[in-house]
Amino acid sequence: MILVRVVSPPRFSLVALLELAVVSNRRAVIALALVSLLAFLPGVFQIPPVDRDEARFAQAAKQMIETGDYIDIRFQRDVRYKKPVGIYWMQAAVVQTANALGLPDAAARIWLYRAPSLLGAVGSVVATYWCALAFLSRRGAGLAALMMAASTLLGVEARLAKTDAMLLFTVVVAMGALGRVYLSSRRSEIHRLGWGGIGSFWTALAVGFLIKGPIILMIVGLAAATLAIIDRSARWLSALRPIAGMGWFALIVLPWCIAIYQRVGGAVLLNSVAEDMVAKVASGQETHGAPPGLYLLLFFVTFFPASLLAGLAAPAVWATRREPAIRFLLAWLTPSWIIFELVATKLPHYVLPLYPPIAILIAGAIEAKSLWRRPWLTWGLVWWLFIPIIVIIVAMAGAIMIGHSPAVAAWPFFVAALMASLFAWRSFGDKGVELALLRAAAGAILMAIGLYAVIIPAMRPAFPSVALAAILGRAGCEHPVAASVGYEEPSLVFLAGTNTLLTDDAASAADFLALGACRFAFVETRQEPAFTVRAHATGLRLEPGPRIEGYNLSNGQAMTIAVYKSPAAP
Repeated sequence: MILVRVVSPPRFSLVALLELAVVSNRRAVIALALVSLLAFLPGVFQIPPVDRDEARFAQAAKQMIETGDYIDIRFQRDVRYKKPVGIYWMQAAVVQTANALGLPDAAARIWLYRAPSLLGAVGSVVATYWCALAFLSRRGAGLAALMMAASTLLGVEARLAKTDAMLLFTVVVAMGALGRVYLSSRRSEIHRLGWGGIGSFWTALAVGFLIKGPIILMIVGLAAATLAIIDRSARWLSALRPIAGMGWFALIVLPWCIAIYQRVGGAVLLNSVAEDMVAKVASGQETHGAPPGLYLLLFFVTFFPASLLAGLAAPAVWATRREPAIRFLLAWLTPSWIIFELVATKLPHYVLPLYPPIAILIAGAIEAKSLWRRPWLTWGLVWWLFIPIIVIIVAMAGAIMIGHSPAVAAWPFFVAALMASLFAWRSFGDKGVELALLRAAAGAILMAIGLYAVIIPAMRPAFPSVALAAILGRAGCEHPVAASVGYEEPSLVFLAGTNTLLTDDAASAADFLALGACRFAFVETRQEPAFTVRAHATGLRLEPGPRIEGYNLSNGQAMTIAVYKSPAAP
């Protein structure tokens, strides 16, 4: 009885959400938004800046605020033209709003820069529900949205100040509108799209382009082209009012494109297309190369827990592949997935915009009660229990080994997650797929709360930048500045200040220290001999400070950082 009470609240709340979906779209949307916040909020405030992409995005937006230049994109003095300006504007807008409301030190609070990602993730769940309504009943649409809310990858991206959660939102909105146009041409105008829907499509395309360049155009364009080839007709696309739509698209996108071109010429196009996109296609950038098939292997974890039902739904999807709704969802999924698999550079989040059609296809198979029931496949659902066990063991080991803490506050969430996962596995056969999936989703959300709200924040040595920035905060002088040698993470620039010097030259750090008062040098111990030799050669009297023990998550290595201050520093 005690164990049942532990897991009943999340289980019944998700079941109640599906009941709300049957009654009212508005209530379903509110309930989905609340569940999404429950799934995504833990950790947003507690986890420090994560290297390296998140810290670079946040720092570039921070520099826009500091300089008042919202056209150019820079990390310190280096240009950042790999992505357009959209996400930086969103992050800066949130921080400026916080400033206007009187929040102290708003520009240094990483959670404000994560707000667009959080909103994008919540919006993506709600948009998946809206999109799925074109293909499923309200109950099925709610189930598809819950799969997205519980998915591992979206949970990660919701907590990072990057582009991908907001890009997902724009893709789902655009594809939801496109799906309604496509189905309306084949279902006696059941899903006729008005000007509001048409405007949503083109606005989503434009915003998605400003967030991450042509990726959204590739996904939407490949889907439309595939359907046009299969149906031997593209006349249905005229319902999107392409002339007016492209004009609206240009009105949103071109002002910044023209402004940045006038500022730096063709450097943005050269950097984003030639040096970023083409290079990723040709070779694995930043050690992220991998052969085709990687995303299929990662899918098992990145779309957990719903990923375990994909194989059970595949035969039903294949059997109904000629139906317009299934054909549209496969056109959204398949061509872009093949492209991503063929591209040499692979990162898990690249295929995130292709998860909503998978969720809708699985939900459709559940609604039709057509999941494949072969015993060897259904026994694979034991991973609903094994994956949480593995994750919890690894998380607790990390908390003890890195954070030197048992993280007791996470235990109730982990116990509840294990109980929900156990009941999910055991109830699949006798109580139905839907309830089993809801229990697995509840277990995934509970596990995420313990992991992101307790375990990761407790691993303080994994975030040396926080301790180093705190030393500057206690310096007692007006404008402390630092040079860091051997530890060159962007999070240190975000936390310690834009003028922080990152260098791999120990002599430069010593020379920096000699330039004046209120200066600090953060020296990784392997660089310390060269640093002290240079300091003694120039007659600099070193004043050692504390030593920071930590781990560099970017390379997985333990490190010690020695702190030195200039002789005139307090």
